[in-house]
Amino acid sequence: MSPRSASVNEELRRRSRERLLQAAVELVDEHGFEATTLGDIADRAGSARGLVSYYFPGKRQLVQSAVHRLMHRTLEEALEREPRTEDGRERLARAIDAILGLARDRPVLMRQHMAGLLQSQGFVQCPEQRRLAELLSDTVTRYGSEDAAADYPMLRALLMGAVYSALVPGVPMPIPVLRAELFKRYRLDRELGVPPGTEPSGGTGEKDLSRFFATDDRPE
Repeated sequence: MSPRSASVNEELRRRSRERLLQAAVELVDEHGFEATTLGDIADRAGSARGLVSYYFPGKRQLVQSAVHRLMHRTLEEALEREPRTEDGRERLARAIDAILGLARDRPVLMRQHMAGLLQSQGFVQCPEQRRLAELLSDTVTRYGSEDAAADYPMLRALLMGAVYSALVPGVPMPIPVLRAELFKRYRLDRELGVPPGTEPSGGTGEKDLSRFFATDDRPE
């Protein structure tokens, strides 16, 4: 039996990593961060426990990468939803609605994500985080920004603040109020975008997350 080629091995490693990311999101969403172990994630992914450590230095880094994957694929899906558009104002409205939709539909997951970002490690510099940054930077550029390097961090900060405000235990702010404030900040008509709760089937509340972690040939 001839050995596998380097390209086949690389594809198998990529698929294994995808399965670990999906398993991490599913389990933390179902049981919370503390109740989810790396062994649980490996079992759900059908992988050896040692393979988790091969890809990620720890559980926090794995979960953060997994949430960034869910975020960037959710954002990508929202931006490319039919009818497709190149209008920068519509695309920014869709981006805001997509992130607010995750806060509404995945509160356990997103609350843990926000808590993880406040740890000393901060952002995990991984392909998933970089792709999310690229999409948001492109969004502000299409919106009309002349300095995306400055305007992207501001959009990121405003979205993070809105997610945090929506998820504070005991005193959460309503999603529609946060949406209205963000739309006012960017002078967007409220008819733009897809307000959370009005998405077509397959929105951010869908239980099956496999499409966000598809093992196809899309680049990271």
